[in-house]
Amino acid sequence: MKKCLLLLLVSASFISFSQTRSIPSDTTVITTHNTIIKGNSFSYTAETGTQPVWNKNGDAIATLYYTYYTRDNIKNRSKRPLLISFNGGPGSASVWMHVAYTGPKILKIDDEGYPVQPYGVKDNPNSILDVADVVYVNPVNTGYSRMIANKEGELPNRELFFGINADVTYLAEWINTFVTRKNRWESPKYIIGESYGGTRVMGLAKELQTKQWMYLNGVILVSPADYKLYNTSQPVYSALNLPYFTAAAWYQKALPNDLQQKDLLDILPEAENFAVNELMPALAKGGFISENKKQTIAKKMVRYSGLSEKAILQNNLDIPTSFFWKELLRHKTGQTIGRLDSRYLGIDKREAGDRPDYNAELTSWLHSFTPAINFYIREHLNFKTDLKYNMFGDVHPWDRRNNNVREGLREAMAQNPYLKVLIQSGYYDGATTYFAAKYTMWQVDPSGKMKDRFTFKGYRSGHMMYLRNEDLIKANDDIRTFIKNSLSNGKSAKY
Repeated sequence: MKKCLLLLLVSASFISFSQTRSIPSDTTVITTHNTIIKGNSFSYTAETGTQPVWNKNGDAIATLYYTYYTRDNIKNRSKRPLLISFNGGPGSASVWMHVAYTGPKILKIDDEGYPVQPYGVKDNPNSILDVADVVYVNPVNTGYSRMIANKEGELPNRELFFGINADVTYLAEWINTFVTRKNRWESPKYIIGESYGGTRVMGLAKELQTKQWMYLNGVILVSPADYKLYNTSQPVYSALNLPYFTAAAWYQKALPNDLQQKDLLDILPEAENFAVNELMPALAKGGFISENKKQTIAKKMVRYSGLSEKAILQNNLDIPTSFFWKELLRHKTGQTIGRLDSRYLGIDKREAGDRPDYNAELTSWLHSFTPAINFYIREHLNFKTDLKYNMFGDVHPWDRRNNNVREGLREAMAQNPYLKVLIQSGYYDGATTYFAAKYTMWQVDPSGKMKDRFTFKGYRSGHMMYLRNEDLIKANDDIRTFIKNSLSNGKSAKY
């Protein structure tokens, strides 16, 4: 008997040590819920799980974790809009918009977006679930999404997933499978992407249309990142930051008194005009600008940025955003301001230096989001796994070559008269600035023949404008209006 018991213990020990931590490649968990949105009470179904990514041979090479919300008791699902939601990074999970913006639950935070304990979620009375079904998709290595090893235990080539064009290609295939499985081909379809997700959905607009034959009604860019601008060392990009400097300085009460006494929206047009018509040409001249002109531009930059003339001249009129975050309050409170939302303040080890020690806003957000999403998925959606939920996953190196997503969006719009675009940006976002988003919008269609199909909306907050309750309400209503205005309503798709 003792020998038998010993054998059982040894077997149990062997089994426990032979286990691997993984996630099923194709699984579904369904729960039902009730909510009140915009004063209307209704039930909805939450479906969460994994769906494979297939290669050309039909083998599963990865699995993507998703959460899909559908309003119950819809008589004609074919008329019900479907919104497919991505966050950015690249390498970020689809957590931010899921539990803070468009989903049926949002974080327990204060009205300005700051974390409070105990952490968790509450009902979102502003969710767009009243007018559209929503699926939140986590690309490979984000959330619970992972690559799948073959029979030999080898993982697929990372180049299949981690790059602008690879990302768009496999996600378009995955969306096709999802739409087919859920029988949503007849539904009006929208894609929304935040930050790098803006690059992603611009690319997906064309990829879905030309490779999957899936035509969209709308593309929504939330605080979009346009890599045609970033890291170019060009005067265009540097000048586009100036209106953001104005907004952040206004919020931190660092502008001259006459500007400070005005409303933000009254002074931003001045800053935008200066950026395009004066600062951009001045920066284009580089070291060959006349000394008088350089001094004149510097003085105007002081007025619209809150920085000192000395600091501006020491940077040759070309102010790095990282320097701005460190410098704006250096001689006042000695605090830094946030990169993604410059309402947030940080404390560095030294006041000296040219960049903050850390991102004050991101650390604040991770306070709220990380415990909330882990608790919500496990206890509300009933999806249980020992796998770590990657708020940010390993997706580097990321291949940024052959970036033609801006042109891809133009082609998709030109070929699809139904397709409209909504851009949403926070004025205090210093990473993907609101004026850079406007510039991207202007550049998509140089002909100007489709400009009436673009809508820009700005908000008095940062990158995640929806964390501020007033903007949560406004931004969701703007999406509702956009969906309503982009439905065909029986009209033919023709010019």
